[in-house]
Amino acid sequence: MTKAHRDWLGLKKELPRKRRVQLTLLSFLVPLALWCVVSYVPWVWHPLVRVTTPGEVDYFTEDMDVPRGDFATESRKARDRGQTPPEGFRVNPVYLPAPHAVARAFVSAFQTPPRLPNEPWLHQSLGHSIRTIVFGFLVSSLLGLPLGIFCGTYRFAARLQEPFIEFFRYLPAPAFGALCVAVLGIDDAPKIAIIFVGTFFQQVLVISNTVRKVDPALIEASQTLGAKGWRLVLRVIIPASISDIYTDMRILLGWAWTYLIVAEVVGTMSGITFFINQQARYRNFDNVYAAIAMIGIIGFSSDLVLSWLGNVLFPWKRKTKVESRVFGRLWRRDSSTTLAPTAHTP
Repeated sequence: MTKAHRDWLGLKKELPRKRRVQLTLLSFLVPLALWCVVSYVPWVWHPLVRVTTPGEVDYFTEDMDVPRGDFATESRKARDRGQTPPEGFRVNPVYLPAPHAVARAFVSAFQTPPRLPNEPWLHQSLGHSIRTIVFGFLVSSLLGLPLGIFCGTYRFAARLQEPFIEFFRYLPAPAFGALCVAVLGIDDAPKIAIIFVGTFFQQVLVISNTVRKVDPALIEASQTLGAKGWRLVLRVIIPASISDIYTDMRILLGWAWTYLIVAEVVGTMSGITFFINQQARYRNFDNVYAAIAMIGIIGFSSDLVLSWLGNVLFPWKRKTKVESRVFGRLWRRDSSTTLAPTAHTP
């Protein structure tokens, strides 16, 4: 195969496994490298100066962070007056800790006791948030999944339900916070309701669109064999679309995580949102970054587990991918054979 036929960007074929792994690692390493550059290279940003010796500047104190321009001005004034100028080194603002400080906070945040007796530990806050997500998404799925299948199967149901759902999905879920508190109280119920509002309407539309992609020839063949009504739905339409619905549910679960912070400030603040706000109030921004990263790690890890579970539950999808790769190899081999020069017999 010539260089002209190498598809390095993966336009027409799947990338090799080794390259996929390398790109996956780079997707995390590149932002981390930029963070390290901003944190550890002083001349890239570092807009503040941390005072190590105040000199004879009245309002400077040791370990005080001041803007570089103010530090330079006060140093020049002190020299002009014949006084001892201050000394310091360039640092970033407290709200941008270095990677090593955030990595250390992954351990220290779990070991740091709450400042007040009624405040939860970090592991308790994480557990509370996970329960909120699970209950909110479970309630949404119990209603949204069957309604989405129903709307995707029957045009009558789609025309009756989807126009209102299309309208309602543009309404921001946080706008219902005050109403949820008034109806459901100030504990966990309004938080679950916010996650429900944020995912239910999207769920119905996404799943109904997936169900509509079922091959019409398959439905017609089933009807020819006598399948109709709910038997057609349960025996034909759902099995034909179940793997794609499962993928939709994985994506929608990630959507639910994006509503977590908004939901947990409704009523009584709780969960990981409470921990983040408390640590920001105490200016422990390394703990704030660690807590935010924990949300991403939990969500990403759960998605990987669900992806693996999907391969176990729906092995035919995995088989389809393997067959596609095999077909690609055969096509490339045939193409290289066709393009190779051939000898002509006289």
